[in-house]
Amino acid sequence: MASHIGKLPVTIPAGVEVKIDGQSFSAKGVKGTDSYVIPEGITASVEGNEIVLVPVDDLRPTRAKHGLARSIIASMVKGVHEGYAKTLEIVGTGYRAQMKGKGIEFSLGYSHTITVEPPAGIEFELPNPNQVIVKGIDKQAVGQCAANIRKLRAPEPYKGKGIKYSDEHILRKAGKAGK
Repeated sequence: MASHIGKLPVTIPAGVEVKIDGQSFSAKGVKGTDSYVIPEGITASVEGNEIVLVPVDDLRPTRAKHGLARSIIASMVKGVHEGYAKTLEIVGTGYRAQMKGKGIEFSLGYSHTITVEPPAGIEFELPNPNQVIVKGIDKQAVGQCAANIRKLRAPEPYKGKGIKYSDEHILRKAGKAGK
């Protein structure tokens, strides 16, 4: 039983160059370049405009790596072509963000401001003081960076104040019952 996801070929969009050299894989597109080492036991090849991954045997660890390698390669090809972005919204009176060089300075109701510098390969965008967009080529790095920013002031359930993902729904609680 081969991996359901691993069996699917990855389509290479126009403008993306793919190099496979033994176990090393690299993709180059408009947004930049990214590389990955394909796990042992899996061979990748370019057929036409698709990347096909084939496992050497049908052992459990190989099957597990098959789907993983396919997913990583697919997100890498999408990353160098379109890039990834996560939008965070800042909710709350006086809570805001402003650009400071490449980084962002957050005022989140603490006695001090917090400055976040973008890690390598990540860039920030501020369409307005209550919105932060985290962009980059690497899906995992974008997600991690967005999660770290959200952690500075995670949304609370009463007034919904804090930093949330733009598509996140905050469960609200009733609060204290008055007399």
